Amino acid sequence: MSNELEFLSRRVASGKLSRRDFLGRAAALGITAPFANALLSSAARAAGPAKGGTLKAGLVGGESTNSLDPALMMTQVPFAFGKCWGEMIVELSPEGKLENRIAEDIGSSKDAKTWTLKIRDGVEFHNGKTVTAGDVAATLERHSDEKSKSGALGYMKGIDTIKASGKEVVLTLKEANADLPYLLSDYHLIVQPNGGKDKPDAGISAGPYVVKTNEPGVRHGAERFANYWQGDKMGHADQIEVIVINDATARTAALQGGQVNMINRVEPKIVDLIKRVPGVTIRNHAGPGHYVFIMHCNTAPFDNNDLRMALKLAIDREEMLTKVLRGYGSLGNDFPINASYPLFSEIEQRKYDPDKAKFHYKKSGHDGTVLLRTSDVAFPGAVDASQLFQQSAAKAGIKIELKREPGDGYWNEVWNKQPFCASYWGGRSTQDQMYSTAYLSTADWNDTRFKRPDFDKMVLAARAELDEAKRKQMYHDMAVMVRDDGGLILPMFNQFIDATGAKVDGWVDDPHQELMNGYALAKCWLQA
Repeated sequence: MSNELEFLSRRVASGKLSRRDFLGRAAALGITAPFANALLSSAARAAGPAKGGTLKAGLVGGESTNSLDPALMMTQVPFAFGKCWGEMIVELSPEGKLENRIAEDIGSSKDAKTWTLKIRDGVEFHNGKTVTAGDVAATLERHSDEKSKSGALGYMKGIDTIKASGKEVVLTLKEANADLPYLLSDYHLIVQPNGGKDKPDAGISAGPYVVKTNEPGVRHGAERFANYWQGDKMGHADQIEVIVINDATARTAALQGGQVNMINRVEPKIVDLIKRVPGVTIRNHAGPGHYVFIMHCNTAPFDNNDLRMALKLAIDREEMLTKVLRGYGSLGNDFPINASYPLFSEIEQRKYDPDKAKFHYKKSGHDGTVLLRTSDVAFPGAVDASQLFQQSAAKAGIKIELKREPGDGYWNEVWNKQPFCASYWGGRSTQDQMYSTAYLSTADWNDTRFKRPDFDKMVLAARAELDEAKRKQMYHDMAVMVRDDGGLILPMFNQFIDATGAKVDGWVDDPHQELMNGYALAKCWLQA
């Protein structure tokens, strides 16, 4: 029986037998569907990636204001589409190891202050030009410029000089930083001709796909790049298409109906239902992502730390984890680091305490309501989570007024603009990158307006500290400062929950971000 099924599974992989007929034969032999599907996956991998077809994704996180400028990418659709047409200097593997891309090799001086990037030969841009060290240097220069408004600006400011010479780019840092190669994996740092200085939103790089359709907030499409430097390692489908579907119900229906092959952000409350749908596979994994409520520390009434502490104590994290994430996550503790980071250290867990919240609220002197803006696109279950927050705060005598904002425009008009709102972070590859992106005083994405010179000094000192034990203690002290004095309310770390349709193969769990760290469209394929 086993030999027969293995033979039939190979016929499916080669396109000589339909999946339906195979599953029917397996059922007749008394084989369970999960085991039969596992055989098919094994056979497909053995046969190698199937070429051709159009791979489609229905994704939340697209807006009419989205741009192809990598510096401005902040939501899921630009992130995932960017991983299709953009090529990086270096990337992280699912195991957290560095994979060289346009940089063939990266080396440093003993003091970790001078870094040399050797640029790979033979990498071609979509416009036919060869990628040079000058293009890489210009890319880093642009993202170091405040005018670019780059999401990578916070840590790029740590670079003192950028010089291209022959096939090399030499970087000198203001302070030593052993994590520099990991920082260069930031998804904003897509290498562009002349760094994108001429036309940053042209959508030209050296990735596996060439941009053909760009309708922000509606759809994006691309065709396989014939001269992609990695050949057949990525870009298996002839075309890829991203359809913006911000409504969770419509997104799920599109996957069930076969209009798309994969979706992101499956709501935890429907995961068990989706698991029962024939041919649909839930792809969930833990990582550094977190769902948050952010307060601007420099804007009344949130410039009062007693009010901030009152709100932190007025949220029932365990209830939110149970009712919103349904167990697909873990408790947060008001700082953005969890055990997925190598230098993580435990800090006493903050708990719901209405009496202490009431004490700090009274001490703050604030009277009246607190306005919290929320939206379905902030994170899966954000509106429900906001309502639970409203209810738990009421028990502490704190009145939270909710304002439900439309999805389109939320990331441009509410996040990083309004003083109290729901949001999310996908996390970063290192603690330095997370703190430098969102908590340095000079960071463009400092969405809590946490601006403390003493904290900034700690970030720079930790970068330069090569003793791991000392560095871990520094990160512990920084976490305590953010937790107790910052504007971050972090009730829960989320799992990334995606789903794929019946014919999708090649999926590999990657803890760094959703959709295989954004590479699902570029690395997966449709079975024949």
